[in-house]
Formats: sequence, C-alpha cells, structure tokens
Amino acid sequence: MTKQLGFLEEPGTKERIKAPSVVRRLNAEVRTRVERVKILVLDVDGVMTDGRLIYHDDGTESKAFDVRDGHGIKMLKQAGIETALISGRSSPLVEKRAADLGITEVVQGVRDKVPHLETILSAKNLKFDEAAFVGDDVVDLTVMNRVGFAVVVADGSEYLFDTAHYVTLAPGGRGAVREVAELILGVQGLWDKVARPYFE
Repeated sequence: MTKQLGFLEEPGTKERIKAPSVVRRLNAEVRTRVERVKILVLDVDGVMTDGRLIYHDDGTESKAFDVRDGHGIKMLKQAGIETALISGRSSPLVEKRAADLGITEVVQGVRDKVPHLETILSAKNLKFDEAAFVGDDVVDLTVMNRVGFAVVVADGSEYLFDTAHYVTLAPGGRGAVREVAELILGVQGLWDKVARPYFE
C-alpha cells in the first residue's frame, strides 16, 4: 500500500500516529481552553446529523449518524473524557444512538440547554470552563456563551461564528464531531494513547 502511494520506505509507527492536523489550526488561547476540557457536550440535529429529518408514511422519522463521529466519541471515552447529548427535539433514535455509543447523559426536548448542562456538570463535580459544546444554530448561543470551549460546525448558522472559539472544517453529521474529538485528544496528548493500537 505504501509503495503505491510513492513512499520510498514504509513509515514507522511513530510517524503514522502523529497528532491530528487540526491541532495546528489553534492559537495559544484556544489551545488552553481545549486543555481544560473534561466533557464534550453535543447538540444532535445538525451536529451529530446533517440536520435533515426524513418522515416516512407510517409517521416515523429517520436520521443519519456518521460512524466516524461515533468512533471519535468512543475514543474520547477510552481516554477518560465523557460525552453528553442535549437536544431541543426528542426522538427515540437519539436514545438508541446514545446507547450504542455508551453515552448515559442524554437530555431531549429542551429549549434552554444551560440549566440541564449545569445539572450534568454539578453531578460530575465539573465547571463550565471544563466543558466543550458543539452547536449549529441560534438556540445553542446561550450554552455556547457559558462553556470553556464553544464549537460551531462548518455549515452552522453564521450567528454562532463570532461566539465560537472554533469552527470545524467538516459539516454537521459528516465528521464534525470526529474532528472535535481528535482535536481534544491531540491537544491533551491523548491521541497516541488511543490511536496506537490501530497502527501497530
């Protein structure tokens, strides 16, 4: 495989598991914010999905989740960083996806996400500046203004860009969560720990 890509020599394990490239996009102030993150909190529609809702004739709906986003969440968990979901809509599909990923903190059908995040953080003895939040629309502004590391997905509402500390390269539902997961792991020096088994 490496010869087909033009390598003269096969790269060693150390070279192959280098820190994620997105880490290089950060300035010192944002890097400091990421270093403090102990929990990643996600909106669902537009962040874990592309925001589309597909309604079926029988009244049910469908959502599409990205498997790489899911693996990013699992890698965070391996590194000791939890994930929570807080969504303005309610759907049994979200509960199913959360269960598949081992996410136990799931809040749905809420307009104001701040008090619910406060409850989650209090139960875990964490502070707002130790939380990262990824959103995509204006309903996420209040919580983004409170957390230590606020992220908006690439295709999110323009009104979030001035508030966010980081704008992903990937759109919602298509790798944005994985990007943030790799960013956190890379900045905190945890990428090597969780990625090494895949490269050996």
